[in-house]
Amino acid sequence: MASEDITKLAESLAKTKVGGGQLSFKGQSLKLNTAEDAEEVIKQIEEFDGLEALRLEGNTVGVEAARVIAKALEKKSELKRCHWSDMFTGRLRSEIPPALISLGDALIAAGAQLVELDLSDNAFGPDGVRGFEALLKSPACYTLQELKLNNCGMGIGGGKILAAALKECHRKSSAQGKPLALKIFVAGRNRLENDGATALAEAFGIIGTLEEVHMPQNGINHPGITALAQAFAINPLLKVINLNDNTFTEKGAVAMADTLKALRQIEVINFGDCLVRSKGAVAIADAVKEGLHKLKELNLSFCEIKRDAALTVAEAIEDKTELEKLDLNGNCLGEEVCEQLHEILEGFNMASVLGSLSDDEGEEDDEEEEEDEDEEEEEEEEQQQLKERGAEEQESLTPKKIIDSQASTPVPSPPVDVATFLAFPSPEKLLRLGPKCSVLIAQQTDTSDVEKVVATLLRISSVFKDEAPVKTAVHETTDALMKKAFSSATFNSDAFISNLLVHMGLLKSEEKIKTVPSLYGILMTLNHMVQQDYFPKNLAPVLSAFVTKPNRALDSCSFARHMLLQTLHQL
Repeated sequence: MASEDITKLAESLAKTKVGGGQLSFKGQSLKLNTAEDAEEVIKQIEEFDGLEALRLEGNTVGVEAARVIAKALEKKSELKRCHWSDMFTGRLRSEIPPALISLGDALIAAGAQLVELDLSDNAFGPDGVRGFEALLKSPACYTLQELKLNNCGMGIGGGKILAAALKECHRKSSAQGKPLALKIFVAGRNRLENDGATALAEAFGIIGTLEEVHMPQNGINHPGITALAQAFAINPLLKVINLNDNTFTEKGAVAMADTLKALRQIEVINFGDCLVRSKGAVAIADAVKEGLHKLKELNLSFCEIKRDAALTVAEAIEDKTELEKLDLNGNCLGEEVCEQLHEILEGFNMASVLGSLSDDEGEEDDEEEEEDEDEEEEEEEEQQQLKERGAEEQESLTPKKIIDSQASTPVPSPPVDVATFLAFPSPEKLLRLGPKCSVLIAQQTDTSDVEKVVATLLRISSVFKDEAPVKTAVHETTDALMKKAFSSATFNSDAFISNLLVHMGLLKSEEKIKTVPSLYGILMTLNHMVQQDYFPKNLAPVLSAFVTKPNRALDSCSFARHMLLQTLHQL
C-alpha cells in the first residue's frame, strides 16, 4: 500500500467512533481489498475490549479483507450487533457470498450470540443469501431479535432460502429450550413476489414473536398478501405492518382486515400504494373500528379509494385516541369529500391527524372503478393460468435440452415460431425456439425501424430470469439483435435510446405511449448490453443520467438499477 494511501486510511480511522461497546467505521468510504488494506481496521477490532456492536456501513470490503477481519472477530464472543449494510459497494456479485461466509464463520467460531444483523443495501441477490445461510442456522443466531435485509435483490429464490434458514434456526433453537424469538424483520425492495412472500409467511407463522414486519415494494399480489395475513394472525405481538407498494386488491385487503381484527398491539399500518380500493378500505375500516386502540398511524394513500369508503375510514377512527396520522392522500375523492373529511375529524377533535390531500386524484365514477376491478381480476386470472401453463411447459423440458445450447437438435414440440414468441413472450417459448433463437429473431426484425427494434428488445428482456438457461438465451438474443442494429449505417442510435427511455417511462413523450409494466428485465438486459463491444459508448452517459433520476418505477427495481449504474460507472 502506498504511503499516501496509508495516510488517508489513518485519517479516516481517526474519525472512528468508539463508545458503549460499539466500534464504528460508518460512512468512511474505506476501500478494503487486501489484508494489508485492512490492517488498521483489524488493529482497532483486536484492541477493543468488550466489543458488542460493529458498524461497517458505507465502506467496501473485498474477499481477502473480509477473511482477515473475520479472523479478528473470532475472539469477539461478546459481539451482539452487526451493522453491515452497504459494505460491498462496487464489488462483483460473486465476491459477496465468500466474504459473508468468512464473516459468518467467524461469528460462529467466536460463540457470539447476535441480537441484530443488518445486511441491507448490499446487492447480493439470491446467491448472497447462501453466504449467510449457515450463520442464520447456527447457535450465533438463536438469540436474534432484528434481521434487516432491505434492498438486497434476494428475489423469490433468495426469499425461499431465507425462509428455510429461519425455520431451521427456530427448530434447532427450540430443541435447546430457547426458541428463536425474532422481533423485527425488514426485507423491502427484494422482488420476493408471491412465492417468496408465501415461503416467508410460513416461517413467520412458526416463529410467532414478530413485532415489526417491513416488506414494501416486493411485487406481492393477493395470494402472497393472504399468506402473510394468515401468518400475522399467529404473531399477536405485532405492532408495525409495512407492506407499502405491493398489490392487495380487494381479496388481499379483506384477508388482511380479518387478521387485524385478531391483533391487539398494532400501532402502525402502512398499506399505502397497495391498491386496496374502496371495498378493501371499508374492510380495513371495520377492523379499525372494532379494535386497534393503540393505533398511531394508518396509511391508505394512493390506493384508488373513492368518496364513501374514505368517509367510512375517517368515521372508524373516532375513538382512536393514540392516533397521530391518517394518510388518505392520492386517492379519488374530489374537493367536496376532502372538505367532508376535515369536518368529520374536526367533529372528533382530531383534525390535526389528517395528512395532506394535495395529490388527490379527484372524484371518479363508480362504474369506472367496477370496470377497473373486473379488468384487473381477469388479468390476474390470466397471469395465474399462464404461470401454471408455464410450469407445465417447464416440466416437459429436460435440463439437458435446455442447457445444451450447442446441440443441433431442436427442442421438442409443441413448436413455437418467432411471431408467437413476440406476440406472447415467455421464458419457455424463448427456450423452445431452440439454439438458433437469437439468429431467427434478429433475421425477422427490421433493424432499420427504431420502433420495431425497441419493441423487440423489450419483449425479449421481459422474459429475463436469473436462471442460467433463460438468462443466456436473453443475452444471446439481445446481442444478435442489437449487434445487427448498431452495425447498420442507417440505424439512428440516438433515436433508439430516446425511444427506449420513453417506453421505460423515464422520458416523457407528446404521444400517449404504453410503458412496460416492470423495468427489471430491461434493466438487467441493459446491464449486459452496455458491456458489449457493439454498444456505442457515447450512449452510456445519457442512459446513466435518466436511470439516476428519481422514479417510482426504478425504485421498485432498485437491485437491477444499482447493477446497471455500477456497470455504467465502470465503463
